[in-house]
Amino acid sequence: MLVYAAMTGYVVAMVAFAISLSKSRRIETLQETAARVSAVSPAARQGGTATLADASVSTALSDGDVLGSGRRSGNIGMSVTWLATLLLGAAIICRGLSASRLPWGNMYEFSLAAGFSIAFAYCVLSLKRDLRWLGLFIVVPVLLDLGIAATILYTDSAELVPALQSYWLAIHVTAATVCVGAFTVGAALSALYLVAERAEAKVIAGEEPGRIAFLANRLPTADRLDLMAYRIHAFMFPIWTFAVISGAIWAEAAWGRYWGWDPKETWAFITWVIYAAYLHARVTVGWRGRKAAYIALAGISAILINYFVVNILIPGLHSYSGVK
Repeated sequence: MLVYAAMTGYVVAMVAFAISLSKSRRIETLQETAARVSAVSPAARQGGTATLADASVSTALSDGDVLGSGRRSGNIGMSVTWLATLLLGAAIICRGLSASRLPWGNMYEFSLAAGFSIAFAYCVLSLKRDLRWLGLFIVVPVLLDLGIAATILYTDSAELVPALQSYWLAIHVTAATVCVGAFTVGAALSALYLVAERAEAKVIAGEEPGRIAFLANRLPTADRLDLMAYRIHAFMFPIWTFAVISGAIWAEAAWGRYWGWDPKETWAFITWVIYAAYLHARVTVGWRGRKAAYIALAGISAILINYFVVNILIPGLHSYSGVK
């Protein structure tokens, strides 16, 4: 009941955020931004190759503040998101009480925890910055996650298999869950960056941005989106590294070896390599901005492959973490 109540809350928040996004606009339009950039950056006028990802053109006008009549709807969406996240947290606690153990021993339980982590990360970040424009792109993935959990992945609460009966369950899985939540927020920012960057580049080049202008004019500038995504990924990468290392330590305690290239271990390492490449790309000339955003999206794709494809379709030592 708590899970369905949380899903209902997220549906209400989704509608409210959609209304807010449609009625709001950022302080500085694409055309105004293009004029400002062209005035201070001659490179921006040479074939449209320069974009607003250049930090030198970042001003207080690109901090994500919005104008328009969507503020009230955004406030409603934010409040309901908090309520739904608290309900989902209560559902996870009740699941743990029902099973008399930590409630992340199978895919259903981890899906609930991942959905909570995504929503909670968004709510915490919103305490320091106005992120109502991002709400729609957060609650939709959370709804999809909970919908799949409730309809496809649901299993009754039961005791853990012996390999999972360890204090490393709390350490390793908690770290991985927190990372999944934050990386999902980072992926949403990276995807929106690609939208904003493409629209801004077209306007700077003197072209019509097309349909994406509707969304781009309601987002912070590309350089702000890029910076926010980078900060999240940079902060969470050490935690993901810890999750991989703690998993290896747990594997030695459970199976007598630290690393055996089990499919899930392999994809966890692939994910680590992708996010390491993202951070490297951020400091490498020629790989910032658009290319780095593509790498961030590849990282979240690797996480999804590891979770759904590897858990369900590929047999291995982690098969107990599947649907049944």
